[in-house]
Order: sequence, then C-alpha cells, then structure tokens
Amino acid sequence: MYSAKYFDKEATSIAALGRDELKRRIRNFKGRFKLDFTEDYLDKTSVDRLRHILLAALINAKPRN
Repeated sequence: MYSAKYFDKEATSIAALGRDELKRRIRNFKGRFKLDFTEDYLDKTSVDRLRHILLAALINAKPRN
C-alpha cells in the first residue's frame, strides 16, 4: 500500500501539468501495462480526466510491497 505522502506528491505533480504534457506522458507511459489511447480520444478528453488516467496508471504500475 502506498503512503499518503507518496499519493499526495504524485497527485500534486500531475495537477500542475497541462494538456500537452499529460498527453505526452500517457503516450510514453512505461509500466507493467501499456496505455493505448488514440490521439483523437486524448484530444477530446477533459484535462481532469487525463490527470485521472495518468495518476491511476502511475499508482497501479508501481510494485506493491
């Protein structure tokens, strides 16, 4: 389980990102699984939703202790 401090740090970092950086990080995500979204979907999705996608991916990509 992740600590509240880790979650807060990741959430704060992602909250500061703009659409272009969020899209770049989602397209280039390296983790235990691949994120496969079309450019059209990423363009039409709200910035808040993009933030949610990236944060969820980061939290789930880390190995659990």
